[in-house]
Amino acid sequence: MNPPAAFVPAPSRAPHVPGAAADVLVVGYGPVGQTLALLLARRGRRVTVVERWPRPYPMPRAVAFDGPSARVLAFAGIADAVRGIGEPSPDYVVENAGGAELLRVSLAPEGPYGWPDSTSVYQPGLEEALSRCATGLPELRVLRGHRAVGIAERGGAVELVAEDVGSGEHRTLTARWVVGCDGANSFVREQGLGTGLDDSGFALDWMACDVVPHRPEDFPPLNLQVADPARPRVAVSAGPGHRRWEFMRLPHEPAAEFGTAENARRLLSLFGVDAKNATVERHAVYTFAGRNARCWRRGRILLAGDAAHQMPPFAGQGMCSGIRDAANLAWKLDLVLAGAAGEDLLDTYERERRPHVQQVIDMSVGLGRLICETDPAAAAGRDAAMLRDRARDGAGRPRPDVLTGGFLHRDTAAAPQGPAGVLLPQATVAHATASGPFDEIAGTGGFTLLTLDDPGRAAHDGGTRTAPDPLGVRPVRLLPPGTPRGHATGGAVVDTEGVYHAWLAALGARTVLVRPDFYVYGAARDRAGTAALLRAAADGLGGRPAAARPATGAQR
Repeated sequence: MNPPAAFVPAPSRAPHVPGAAADVLVVGYGPVGQTLALLLARRGRRVTVVERWPRPYPMPRAVAFDGPSARVLAFAGIADAVRGIGEPSPDYVVENAGGAELLRVSLAPEGPYGWPDSTSVYQPGLEEALSRCATGLPELRVLRGHRAVGIAERGGAVELVAEDVGSGEHRTLTARWVVGCDGANSFVREQGLGTGLDDSGFALDWMACDVVPHRPEDFPPLNLQVADPARPRVAVSAGPGHRRWEFMRLPHEPAAEFGTAENARRLLSLFGVDAKNATVERHAVYTFAGRNARCWRRGRILLAGDAAHQMPPFAGQGMCSGIRDAANLAWKLDLVLAGAAGEDLLDTYERERRPHVQQVIDMSVGLGRLICETDPAAAAGRDAAMLRDRARDGAGRPRPDVLTGGFLHRDTAAAPQGPAGVLLPQATVAHATASGPFDEIAGTGGFTLLTLDDPGRAAHDGGTRTAPDPLGVRPVRLLPPGTPRGHATGGAVVDTEGVYHAWLAALGARTVLVRPDFYVYGAARDRAGTAALLRAAADGLGGRPAAARPATGAQR
């Protein structure tokens, strides 16, 4: 199916800045840069991308994304492709050397956000889908084979010097804002922000071997970490028809010998992989580390993805964290460019994302320290403790994704109020003409007022209407389960499974204001609370008028 019209919010141009040929210049065109560029271009923003590689990198690096990330990718316009290039990941399992299960995290094939809890994906296929989606967007220009060699902020714009890697020719590009999505060795971080990285102190070499089995059924999808002190190792799906095995370099092994093709073949034989049953696409040695940039924004220059943070892959959250960065930053840049918000809104980007990223880094490093233990006695103690916990607690579930600060409704103690900061679930709803996931039927893209009440009355307080126009709010009324679909006209949808009614009841709310990145800004119990909620959000943006979003999704 094609993305609904809600994926293309109406652009609202800010005053022209002389010399700013683009609204946003994105450096780096991996999945994070691609997602950010698409989210901005679909909002009508002029985006230029500088990518040093002339062609997409043909080998995978990341191998999975989670439910919230899948939701963002679908919003960017590749919902059908996501379903085709990925497969639901099996449960996340940690075993010891003897095969005893130390930890299990249950991963549902359909999670609370309308997508699998985790999707195994072949990264080149994901990048190809994002590139195809970008083709034909007049707002998006991609300069492949160009690397950034100079950057400076000048008078309300940023100048970036890009070098053609083939000819050596230089060209100067200008934009209102620059976002560095240029990876762990980021030029933008080092030269544009002049900032370093805080290091977790975790650094271990691992060899990743990407394999195409001749008969995929001989190697069923796994999501397995083997905490064997003799050789910590990992076996995971890397998308349909692809598998990855990873092996840690032991302390006594010379680095130069560890990364050879001969050693890769020897290590793969531990899993029964050989030339008779599989083709090795590539093998490469990486240093797994946990790092966080000390500063994510300086003036008109920002960072996202690996340029801002890196983490070991044991929690499968590296690419997910970058996609979350893109989703958080895109709508804020859009509102600032529209003149609907002050530039200080962009300060909430790091305020919101850094704590979550640091939590994920700490979790990934913690898992890494458990899995990478090479002392047999220490590993035996670890096994005993984890087996006790496993017997007591059973299988776990992925942690919910919650914001703890930033652009959220606050109580008098300046803490996030009620459900502020939680992600809106995605369930099936119905309109007069269709039924399906909320994002596709009700539409997304801007602020959404999700309410059990008549939305026209919900924003009244004692007869005084608080207009939602400064936010470009789109109201969606939830009708109870069992309501005939024909009653769901205008901005109404039927909550066919009762998920949203139950969710709101658990929150003690009748209305929630949802941000463009699916996080709840705040909730209200009555009309007065709703009016106050809208006023607070508008005040938080600076109260500048924004162009109203078009009637889309359920409102068409």
